[in-house]
Amino acid sequence: MKVPKEDSRAADSQKPKRDKEMEQKEKEETLNRKEEEETQSELPTDSDSDPDDEVLSEDGDAWRESGPGQTESSGDEGIVTQIDDEGLIDDGGDDSDHGQENESESDEVHEGAEESDSSEDEVAPRNTIGDVPLEWYKDEEHIGYDITGKKIKKKERQDKLDSFLASVDDSKSWRRIYDEYNDEEVELTKHETKLIRRLLKGKAPHADFDPHAPYVDWFAWDDAKHPLSNAPEPKRRFIPSKWESKKVVEYVRAIRKGLIKFDKPKEEPRFYLLWGDDSSSTEKAGHGLAYIPAPKAKLPGHAESYNPSLEYIPTQEEINSYQLMFEEDRPKFIPKRFTSLRSVPAYEKATNESFDRCLDLYLCPRARKKRINIDPESLKPKLPSRQWIASGSSDGTVRIWEVETGRCLRVWEIGEAVQHVAWNPLPELPILAVSAGQDVYLLNTGLGNEEEQEKIKELLHVENPTMSMPAPDGSGNSTSIVSWSQDDKHGGIRLKHFKSVSSVEWHRKGDYFSTVMPSGESRAVLIFQLSKKLTQRIPFKLHGLPVSSTFHPTRSIFFISTKKNVRVYDLLKQKLIKKLETGVREVSSIAIHPGGDNVIVGSREGKLCWFDMDLSSQPYRILKCHPKDITNVAFHRSYPLFASCSDDCTAYVFHGMVYSDLNQNPLIVPLEILRGHTSANGRGVMDCKFHPRQPWLFTAGADSVIRLYCH
Repeated sequence: MKVPKEDSRAADSQKPKRDKEMEQKEKEETLNRKEEEETQSELPTDSDSDPDDEVLSEDGDAWRESGPGQTESSGDEGIVTQIDDEGLIDDGGDDSDHGQENESESDEVHEGAEESDSSEDEVAPRNTIGDVPLEWYKDEEHIGYDITGKKIKKKERQDKLDSFLASVDDSKSWRRIYDEYNDEEVELTKHETKLIRRLLKGKAPHADFDPHAPYVDWFAWDDAKHPLSNAPEPKRRFIPSKWESKKVVEYVRAIRKGLIKFDKPKEEPRFYLLWGDDSSSTEKAGHGLAYIPAPKAKLPGHAESYNPSLEYIPTQEEINSYQLMFEEDRPKFIPKRFTSLRSVPAYEKATNESFDRCLDLYLCPRARKKRINIDPESLKPKLPSRQWIASGSSDGTVRIWEVETGRCLRVWEIGEAVQHVAWNPLPELPILAVSAGQDVYLLNTGLGNEEEQEKIKELLHVENPTMSMPAPDGSGNSTSIVSWSQDDKHGGIRLKHFKSVSSVEWHRKGDYFSTVMPSGESRAVLIFQLSKKLTQRIPFKLHGLPVSSTFHPTRSIFFISTKKNVRVYDLLKQKLIKKLETGVREVSSIAIHPGGDNVIVGSREGKLCWFDMDLSSQPYRILKCHPKDITNVAFHRSYPLFASCSDDCTAYVFHGMVYSDLNQNPLIVPLEILRGHTSANGRGVMDCKFHPRQPWLFTAGADSVIRLYCH
């Protein structure tokens, strides 16, 4: 046990021994009575701060005698706990050997030591692992070592369910705290809980502590005869400082050199605009709010003049007609003419108009409206520049037109009726494929920069005329199906076929294209490779006369349409995937959706069939929209639009939305019927194509006119 302080020991030594024994008995009775009250008391609440203070104040004498910093001793003599400022339990105290070392002390010292209630000196900690993290013993069966070096076994902990049931039955379970360091549960006393509750409320731990004690002035000023410092005033307080003068010189030189600049005082304008606008005034924009100036009154004009022109003065008939008008429609001021300004009388409505003006300024709310000055010409849709469209005609010419201006850029004389024209899908390769008779021309349009032109010239160069794919004829001789040759006249390549070619279609990569010869029998559909100048026929047997062919937008799938149905082939696996039964009299054209899973088919009887390839081989929807033959159908690349054109001189535009959800069917809605072409030789609109990016539709008619329809 620690020896008490000298002042408490001296005080105890001065008391008689009998008085000490009586005081000791009184203290023990007080502690026993408090323990009985504690066992019979109910659970405390947070609202009983004042009663706690009263209980502590009643027993204040016992606490004050035991000395500052000492706490109440519990009934058990072995363990005394104390709570530090952070609310943690600290098992204080020294070893029992400490008392044996002090046996030579006087009896008074022993008596004073026995009266000490300090919990720091009662019990020593069981665990002596030192400054070692407890996490190291997390997976071990023991937790530290005792003073003799033996392992301290961990106690078996209850699971959460058992501990919860035990806490329900035990009314003092909320006072128990698990000491992780010594692996034991410590029960807080009532006094310790009061201290914790006061600390949580931001108060002092002890109730007898006065946080607002009067200030004690330790220096007596009444009898002071001498000042704190009687040193004489230094000389530097009466002499100008040389360091300050140097600093002033530096500032003066900096000002003269312009290194230090001062803000010029604001000069108030002597004059101001009488009729000026105060919208730019910053003085009235206070408190961080946007200042909205009042609207200006209308300035007087020629009619308000005292001597206006004769055309401003109304006649008597006009004045009489004013009386028949509604009051809000009558003119508020009727011009009059006076010989001089002196003869002008007072305005009879001056007071009323001034009052109305004040009401407008005071009562009418103000709102700032943004005016946008827009040029009407900028609202008109502008056609993009440097975009071109190609056309082929029955007069044997191929032309390239500028979309923005309609100017014809270039003309090729083919010398035979043009059946089909198609652009290369790659923008960096502006090559045009043209089919006329038995020939297919790959023309260099001359568009693009120098690098692109060099690449195009290399692609369209044939060193030696090549013959490919010999086809046996009826006489036993062999003739070539296609021959590649250089066409110097038109600046490109000429592919000579053994039958007339009706259509040409490009692959999405721009290196392959296909041709269709309706009378070519088993070699009616051919596929060409531009980079290697190769020709190959499809390894499938054609059932019927082919009408058109096209490539899949994303996969290696090839579509061939005959007069009755559409067959879908896989070029890599070289097998038939699906056969679409159209159910129409004769197929005229087909188009593939950019997603690749939907196909539209146009027929000679005016019917348009929509096929969902994932759904069925039968048409999902049949649209009877044209009374005459459908000449062509087309899908837009990016917008959910498709169109059809017919010999009835009309073109229909539909909204065709394909959803990514396979459980939802496509949505087809008719949008517009486009007219404008005239019939010629019983033919109407021959072809229709969508713009690659804009929602525009180009139509070519038998009346030799190409029309552009914009949204």
